[in-house]
Amino acid sequence: MRVNPFVRFDVDLEALTDAMWEFVTDPRPSRNERPVVKALDDIHPDSVDVLEAMLLDGTEEREDVAAYVTTVFGDRTTFER
Repeated sequence: MRVNPFVRFDVDLEALTDAMWEFVTDPRPSRNERPVVKALDDIHPDSVDVLEAMLLDGTEEREDVAAYVTTVFGDRTTFER
């Protein structure tokens, strides 16, 4: 995947992981009102679907959420060729 030289998103991976983990572990329907849902819906809607799948699958490890966040939002310069 080539990085767009004109646009750069600076993602706080730890904060995003925390917010996504809180969503996945929140049993209340009000979790859908969390700011992370709106933010992801604006920039990467597929991640909201992944969060819902993690919730349904019963994801029990924060590390699973962290791995997803790093894969999708981590520094891609190492993948550039």
